[in-house]
Amino acid sequence: MRIGMMADVYQTHVSGVTNSIALLKRWMEKEGHEVYVFTFGDGAVVDTEKHIIRAPGVPLVDTGIYLNLRYNRSARRLLYSMDIVHVHHPFLSGSLAMRYCVPRNIPVVFTNHTRYDLYAQAYIPMLPEQIGDAALKAYLTPFFKACDLVIVPTPSMRAVLEGQCGAACPIEVIPNGLELTPFRTLPAPIDRSQFGFTNTDVVAIYVGRLALEKNLAMLVRAFYGAASAFGNIRLLIVGDGPDRENLEEQVKHLRMSAKVHFTGMVDYHAVPAYMAAGDFFVITSVSETFGLSTVEAMAAGLPTLGVEAPGTVDIIQDGETGLISPDDMAVFTAKLILLSTDQALRKRMGLKARLAAEKYDIQATAVTVLQHYRRLVEEAKRRKLNPRHRLIKLMDNFV
Repeated sequence: MRIGMMADVYQTHVSGVTNSIALLKRWMEKEGHEVYVFTFGDGAVVDTEKHIIRAPGVPLVDTGIYLNLRYNRSARRLLYSMDIVHVHHPFLSGSLAMRYCVPRNIPVVFTNHTRYDLYAQAYIPMLPEQIGDAALKAYLTPFFKACDLVIVPTPSMRAVLEGQCGAACPIEVIPNGLELTPFRTLPAPIDRSQFGFTNTDVVAIYVGRLALEKNLAMLVRAFYGAASAFGNIRLLIVGDGPDRENLEEQVKHLRMSAKVHFTGMVDYHAVPAYMAAGDFFVITSVSETFGLSTVEAMAAGLPTLGVEAPGTVDIIQDGETGLISPDDMAVFTAKLILLSTDQALRKRMGLKARLAAEKYDIQATAVTVLQHYRRLVEEAKRRKLNPRHRLIKLMDNFV
């Protein structure tokens, strides 16, 4: 099967979405399928994996994101040869799938990785919420309707989409698969002393992008409250992003620099060693659709403290594999103190978390995705092409 992954950005900008695409691509290739990633870039981008198709794009400052409203001729012709396409961003890539694939009877699958409504509120706060929601609904509803299948990672996200856009198309819950082996058998932990921490400190760890929608300012404030009362609590923040400078200034202002360490960007292969250095995982984002790092932490045997959000409550079993807090500073701080001071609780939850993570292994989730691919390709073959479809396919031979 020839599978086309369509993404606005791939590898030039590090994110959980990029990691999910790369992992699914590798799994499908191991199963003998040809997988192509259609994205954007320029001559300076060097890809180390095969079948990455980059149409020219205009760089968005130094973000690693490139913009274009069309594919070049060679990318289009290759896209037309796909048996199925899987879209991972609804706006640029989604609109191109509607333009290039739907008229050619190529099945379109879309995975909803992001709470776009909450991103809009975070980055365009001056835009009234009702206007932002209406604009998203106006675009996403017909887009979903044109897709053959929409995948969401959790039941809560299905409820969110159905509430926003109704039952515009079939929606299936399939978690984003992860390669859990590196986290099941953890390497030696990173030496805590390089962060100024000791082995007797209790270390809360966050791994991910440092961005406004991650709500990390709340984490820093809650940590300040907990660490002011208990002197051996530490916070390790692994990752980078546009909000890092603001967060470092916040930590400095609170005079917590000795207790909070920012690692900056680390190689993904080193993440298990950082997880091994932590005592529990923390996540304060309310925009998660599926917490990849949360599952990795669980596989590493860490309990998680998270804020109540669709992508978190479906993964963490409150009181069993971790703790869930409302988006409330006082409650979150209290639960942060509880996990920091109760070693037996952390151990008990960590053991359950490790077992609960197994259902998110890529071997289980990718098989389900592949079954849907095959079904949709067979359905497309049985669909009767109307005259417009036939004309478009004929013209492709000459353009």
